Amino acid sequence: MISSDTIVSKQTMELPLFAILQRTPRVAVTLAFALFLFTIVPALYSLLANPILPLSISSSETDRSHMHFSHLNISSTQIHSPVNGPIPAPHDHTPSRHRKSSFHQIPTPENGPIPSPTIHTPSRQRSPSSHQILSPKSSPITAPPHWMSSPAQSPSPVNAPIPAPLNQTSLRHRNSSSDDHSSPVNTSPSRMRNRDDEQRCDLFTGEWVPNEEAPYYTNTTCWAIHEHQNCMKYGRPDTGFLRWRWKPDGCDLPIIDPQEFLEMVRGKAMGFVGDSISRNQVQSLLCLLSRVEYPEDISPSPNTDFKVWNYTSYNFTLHAMWSPFLVKTTKPDPTDPKSKFFSLYLDEYDTAWTSQLDKLDYLVISSGHWFYRPVIFYENKKISGCQYCALPNTTELPLDYGYRKALRISLKAILENFNGLAFLRSFSPQHFEGGAWNEGGDCVRTRPYRRNETIPEGSDLQVHDIQLEEFRAAEEEGRKKKGLRLKLMDMTQAMLLRPDGHPGRYGHLQNAGVTLRNDCIHWCLPGPIDTWNDILLQMMKTEN
Repeated sequence: MISSDTIVSKQTMELPLFAILQRTPRVAVTLAFALFLFTIVPALYSLLANPILPLSISSSETDRSHMHFSHLNISSTQIHSPVNGPIPAPHDHTPSRHRKSSFHQIPTPENGPIPSPTIHTPSRQRSPSSHQILSPKSSPITAPPHWMSSPAQSPSPVNAPIPAPLNQTSLRHRNSSSDDHSSPVNTSPSRMRNRDDEQRCDLFTGEWVPNEEAPYYTNTTCWAIHEHQNCMKYGRPDTGFLRWRWKPDGCDLPIIDPQEFLEMVRGKAMGFVGDSISRNQVQSLLCLLSRVEYPEDISPSPNTDFKVWNYTSYNFTLHAMWSPFLVKTTKPDPTDPKSKFFSLYLDEYDTAWTSQLDKLDYLVISSGHWFYRPVIFYENKKISGCQYCALPNTTELPLDYGYRKALRISLKAILENFNGLAFLRSFSPQHFEGGAWNEGGDCVRTRPYRRNETIPEGSDLQVHDIQLEEFRAAEEEGRKKKGLRLKLMDMTQAMLLRPDGHPGRYGHLQNAGVTLRNDCIHWCLPGPIDTWNDILLQMMKTEN
């Protein structure tokens, strides 16, 4: 017989756990206490031992996060260094040189305007060779061609339509924006070096590298281009010579910012003294500055030997003074058929330009090409010799005699009468190949030399050496004079590498019935000579 206790026990075992706990409170309390000990107590102990602090993010972590996301989000607007590619415009403005307009188009005689090229990454590969510059053998020393005999008048705004200058956005904005968008770690050289780097950098030793952003004006947007340098007008078929820029070895040379240039010379005056190559540089500067403002011609007379322009918004005057020999000179008598020699007074100033020195704040002086002509030298009012004259009872003197003395007295005039920043621009080489200028010589190359492909030789090298020697002597003397700063703009090496930049046969109409000499002395506009003004501004900034 089964007892009642056994029946109750069996029934209890068959009940669910919750019912058992209800019928046995002591067991329920015991289980609850055990659960509290093994769960709640350890949690409280952990909380007391390690209190929860407010959430915070360190500034370094914030910076890293910001830089990380900035790097991810700026791929379309990042401003690359020149090593990685050209500098595109930021979204909030469009510099004039990036605007798609006729300003960037180089018209060709047959096909019309060529649209602005696509973005190109300039090459920065340097030749492992030495810094020595190489050159073809120079041609015999002969008188320069007929188109250098006298200055011809540049086209006037009155005679040709002048397009309105584009609204210029300073390139300085591009440089400042690059700081905001560049990668946090960047070992590439920036487009604008700091001031110390600029002062240490040798601007005159380097290579020409591709620049697909060029040119910055055309023969249709600038009225100042002389006919003999208007290569595109007269049918030059290639445009590759336009798309290079000078890259010094130790730094990057910025393209001239015309607005920055005009601000720097506000209220000042600048003069250029020399021959038709000097005039070539002046016309380049007029074209580069025309993107901001066209000047007013305020020349005191119709004489094209001495031109003066005024940029009214900046109160800046620009003087172009013709003096191919730099010293007092008399021309051959046109009424005397036997008179074919220039007379140079090697111990007398050319007062046509030296009398203007007190009006100038900046001066660029240059010469050289005219000293290949037959000339007679005078010293102390007497004939001291001649060059290429073959006159009886007259001492034949070498090239270095007359040029050295003329340059020396011209630098003396600057030392005695000028209190500003003066530049001696060195000799601009010629590139006749296949003969001299009067023997069918031509310049048909379409790309620059590398510096290991050519060296200066002969008379061009001799003229350059004279300039260096006379400059050093004048510089030493100039240190004694307060206020005068004399600097050398040594463009010879850079221009020696540009046989492709001359007009050649494209400085005049192509007429099969007429034989005209090729011009391998002057420079096409636009063209490599624009770099001279890039360097001019950079040297002015360094000095200021």
